[in-house]
Amino acid sequence: MHIIHTADWHIGQNFFGYDRKEEHEAFFDWLRQQLIRTEADVLLICGDVFDGPNPSALSQNLYYSFLKEITTENPSLQVVIIAGNHDSAARLEAPAPLLEDRRIQIVGVVEKTLNGELDYKKMIIPLYENGVHKAWCLAVPYLRMGDLEIENKIEHNYSAAVENFYQKLLQVLNLEREKEEAVVMMGHLQATGSELLAGDRSERTIIGGLESVLPEAFDKDIAYVALGHLHKGQQVSGRNYVRYAGAPLPMSFAEKNFKQGVNLIELQNGKLQNIERLSFDSPVKLLSIPFKAAPWKEVLQELDQLPIIEKVGDEVGDEGSKYPFLEVKIWEEEPQPFMRSQIEAALRGKAVRLARITLERLCKEKQEMIVDLDNIQNIDPFTMASKVYMERYGVPMPESMANLMKIVIQEEQ
Repeated sequence: MHIIHTADWHIGQNFFGYDRKEEHEAFFDWLRQQLIRTEADVLLICGDVFDGPNPSALSQNLYYSFLKEITTENPSLQVVIIAGNHDSAARLEAPAPLLEDRRIQIVGVVEKTLNGELDYKKMIIPLYENGVHKAWCLAVPYLRMGDLEIENKIEHNYSAAVENFYQKLLQVLNLEREKEEAVVMMGHLQATGSELLAGDRSERTIIGGLESVLPEAFDKDIAYVALGHLHKGQQVSGRNYVRYAGAPLPMSFAEKNFKQGVNLIELQNGKLQNIERLSFDSPVKLLSIPFKAAPWKEVLQELDQLPIIEKVGDEVGDEGSKYPFLEVKIWEEEPQPFMRSQIEAALRGKAVRLARITLERLCKEKQEMIVDLDNIQNIDPFTMASKVYMERYGVPMPESMANLMKIVIQEEQ
């Protein structure tokens, strides 16, 4: 049995004002080819299908068109989808009755039975190879506190509750599972021991480290654990069978050096036989200039070396949509009021698309001002402005600026 594991598509992401529809189309075209080439039996999509809970009609059209194409081209392909923390669980699951005829199964919402107990059976899905039942999938969506059974409401432990959830789910499965049938588990979470970029807001956890799940939650009886949420493809804590597929596109400049792709899993005789990384070359690159923040004049010199547009009109034409996204990193020694306009002028005619400008400052001295309600009205505005300037730039305010500041303050008074 061959299974392809992917996650974190984030369809509809707006990248600093730029639409990424063409990039997602390129990924879907590539993934379609991989499904055919590998003769995949199952496609696992581990959450964050969309970038937000209320995706646009265009994003939904792209998603459903892809599902229609792959199930038409691969008559025996089975698709299992779970919701991530970016998805609306109910919205993602709503069309499930219509999609089941195409062998597409979606688990978004953790439901309860009429007795008020968690409906574990809903998350147990049989997997088939050429119509023959060969394995089981435990399809667990992103778990919120309300989805879990917590014994101590005051001193709850998210990780322990998730581990208990998985154990009970596996116990329910084992009541009807044959020993030779492999078990594949899907989840959307942050596992302890995985690599998380501290400065990357695109994959931050909701409650910080409190939501990290220990790898021990994944029983060794499971052949493969397919995870979503973290955007870097990786295995967890040295466990070869516990893996993140990673995002197919870099979702932030912090991810520009990640190697995107999907995981191809081979199961044989109820066990994990092989894992292969299928690499996807993202059509649009992310570029940071300079590599480390540099003074303003040095940055302008580097921008001048960027390749120029060879064809007239490329900035808005088809070719322009393939130009790299550019991050300009400046070490700000003093205020530059017209910085953005000057950067845009320097980039005119260059084969890049400006995404953002980041400013870094080196403070030589930091002064603290403690203000209370009794003396706030007695603070001299010029003194406050001078202290803020010193804290931000590490040098005294220039005399020319100080004189202008005094004139403005006098006029206001």
